[in-house]
Amino acid sequence: MRMRWFLSVVTAVAAGLVIGAPMVTGRSLATLTNDLSNQVRALTENTVRAPQQASTAVPGAPGALQSVTVSQPVTREIVEWDEATGRFDAPESVEIRARVAGYLEDVLFRDGQDVAKGDLLFVIDPRPYEFALAQAQAELAQARTRISNASLDVERARPLVERKVVSEKTFDDRANLQREAESAAKVAEEKVKVAEFDLSFTRMTAPIAGRIGRRLVTAGNYVIAGGASGATTLATIVSQDPIYLYFDITESDALKYKRLTARGVGGADHPGAEVEAALPDEAGYPHLGRVDFLDNRLDPGTGTLRARAVFENKDRLFAPGQFARLRLQGSPRYSATLVPDEAIGADQANRYVMVVGAGDVPVRRTVKPGPLVDGLRVVREGLGADDWIVVKGLTRVRPGVKVAPKREPIKVSDQANSPSVTR
Repeated sequence: MRMRWFLSVVTAVAAGLVIGAPMVTGRSLATLTNDLSNQVRALTENTVRAPQQASTAVPGAPGALQSVTVSQPVTREIVEWDEATGRFDAPESVEIRARVAGYLEDVLFRDGQDVAKGDLLFVIDPRPYEFALAQAQAELAQARTRISNASLDVERARPLVERKVVSEKTFDDRANLQREAESAAKVAEEKVKVAEFDLSFTRMTAPIAGRIGRRLVTAGNYVIAGGASGATTLATIVSQDPIYLYFDITESDALKYKRLTARGVGGADHPGAEVEAALPDEAGYPHLGRVDFLDNRLDPGTGTLRARAVFENKDRLFAPGQFARLRLQGSPRYSATLVPDEAIGADQANRYVMVVGAGDVPVRRTVKPGPLVDGLRVVREGLGADDWIVVKGLTRVRPGVKVAPKREPIKVSDQANSPSVTR
């Protein structure tokens, strides 16, 4: 009714203006009519829409409640694991260098092949060392001949000395010649041994079993002997099975492992502790090894303790120098409270959740979060198994403002039966 009355008044006023306006303003009737129509249309639209824009929802009405999803935490038995990065290394590694100099005559392996201990790898031209051995043997024979002659002279002079035919001085001289010949024979014997060793070193065999690298010198080159930096390196051999995995433990973790061991829980501070490893392209930790070495002091520069685990490598999957992810047991098995990570809010000081209590009124509660397990966050303190927390719509919730909760169970991933947690 009010709208109809208003439109009637507007029409009457418009009619009066149509009749009297041309005489007062001097403008044409068509122009005034057009301007008046525009003003009436704008006034009508504003009058009709104004009540719609001004209307607001009444606080506390059922339609104004924020709809949120709430769930109860999941409880599960878990074990926490500490994650680290390590590098594989060979238990045995040898750089093959020549022990005698000479021209390399032959190479008897393929680059990269597996070799057994004692396999022949290189041959150096043996002829100079064969000649040296023959010369030493000849000198030894010569020394032994001198011993024989000197012994005969002593035996002949012995009865003559008793009959005073030969003086004692002559007899002593002959005895000294015998002793000198025997000493010269010993020197010749050692020269023969040295020559035999040198000759044997012309045939170089694998000192360990493992995989040999590429040949660094080809046949026909002259190689320099010795273990110094100037000696020629011919190839390298590294053992393959088993293989070591070296990694570092932080000072705080090392102390934690000692506490776990004291409580009878397997920590990584003693040989025999289990270590699980994975290569960069693997899911989970499919390889099992055991700690076999812990350094005797922490590195003061990094505050870490060097540790080593040993793994089987029969299929040659691991290679020395390769990186791997690994994890160590970091806690005893315990019952953990788990919630979705998005259900935990954060401010500058604390982490919190919204607990929907009596009357569907959310209350903020400070919590202490832990590691992730299967997409859910461990809550160490501040939350009970019977609490209903906001898991969806957390940003729309205000403490003390009533909400419309939709209760749903938390969906756990397919790995729900996994008993481990990675930090």
